[in-house]
Amino acid sequence: MKVSRAQAAENRERILDVATRLFRERGIDGIGVSDLMQAAGLTHGGFYGHFESKEDLVAQACARAVSRMRQNWTNVVDQATGDPLEALAATYLTPKHRDGAGRGCPMAALGPEIARQGPTVRRAFTDELRPFLDYLSRVVQGSSNNLRRQKALAAYAGLVGALVVSRAVDDPDLSNEILSAVATTMHHNEAIERNQATSSSGRSRTPVSKGRGPKRQSKS
Repeated sequence: MKVSRAQAAENRERILDVATRLFRERGIDGIGVSDLMQAAGLTHGGFYGHFESKEDLVAQACARAVSRMRQNWTNVVDQATGDPLEALAATYLTPKHRDGAGRGCPMAALGPEIARQGPTVRRAFTDELRPFLDYLSRVVQGSSNNLRRQKALAAYAGLVGALVVSRAVDDPDLSNEILSAVATTMHHNEAIERNQATSSSGRSRTPVSKGRGPKRQSKS
């Protein structure tokens, strides 16, 4: 039975949605095409009607996952009433996020594996991530474009790294401590920067005394 164009598009979306979740849960090499198609409720034979290869699927699934992450993070920043990095830390460094890899940050779940993939996958990942890093560089505090860029990149790497390590350890208390430590440190650093900025803007110059010069000694 021939599948309609609309049904084919729906099937493709289903495969991508399942792949973005299962790759993050099990790893790229942890699940094959047959199991992916079964999880999507489709037959293995229909896979190549939608994707050229597993690498093609991985590239598109990763691009989709990063795109959705970028939109979620942008929403968090746009709705933040305070510092954007503190808002990101509050939503990112949580036990719920740590324990829900399948619907969480694709970089934290797949970063080391992406580094070992071919250029097609890495390019797709990079192309979707770059706009968010550019966006974050524009909204963080900093006295220059270069400093804001460095701050945005360091903050992103710190958030991702904290999540990766918190998932890797087998001690729940240590895992929670890692998340809390990075969030607290980020909050502390932002508070210091705000205080420094406030002090700098509110500091007035000490007026130069315009008093008379030394008295001239009278001639005897």
